[in-house]
Amino acid sequence: MAIGCKIIRDFKRPAPELIARFEGMPVANIDDNMGRIAAVDAGIEPIGYKGQLLGPAFTIKVPQGDNLMFHAAMDLAKPGDVIVIDAGGFVDRAIFGELMATYCKARGIKGIVCDGAIRDREGLANMEGFHVYARAAIPNGPYKNGPGEINVPVVIGGKIVNPGDIVVGDDDGVLFIDPAIAAELADATEATQDKENSIMEHIVNDKTYIRPWVDEKLKEIGCEII
Repeated sequence: MAIGCKIIRDFKRPAPELIARFEGMPVANIDDNMGRIAAVDAGIEPIGYKGQLLGPAFTIKVPQGDNLMFHAAMDLAKPGDVIVIDAGGFVDRAIFGELMATYCKARGIKGIVCDGAIRDREGLANMEGFHVYARAAIPNGPYKNGPGEINVPVVIGGKIVNPGDIVVGDDDGVLFIDPAIAAELADATEATQDKENSIMEHIVNDKTYIRPWVDEKLKEIGCEII
């Protein structure tokens, strides 16, 4: 076996009903209940926003500017998966473009999150029902030499991602959820949404935003108010 070249064909995916609990949940609200440190860095952005991205992570690790393992992975990922590519954050060479994304969409894959560059930005942005997140766009195409790994832990935007982690993305960004904490996290996020809905109702209807903690904090830090 070549060092750094490994393909794990399959992995355990979370139950569909567990994934579905995060439907419609803003990434910001989920992140609030993950210590506000769970989201990938802001350099990884949506290429044309199309609503929520949601599904289990199918992970790929590729060398700088090389997409051989992505080609192999496209035939292994299952409908509903989100392909997550650790390209090391390098942006001098695109890992994929419209052709590969269209093939992924045809196979029922929900989207691609790439810590690296893409090309064919306009075509990707205009794809219906398919999500792409990436760090940059550049015309330079990829090499196809390998090595690389499929369905191993990877790092995306500073966050560790394991195969089968739940991917949630929206216009704010992307985060990844360990299925072991997903049910508890969904409960907490639902409570956050209920609280925010109540606050918004008071703002709109009563023109009030009750935040007693602000005065308490100002007092705590000894702020002089004149």
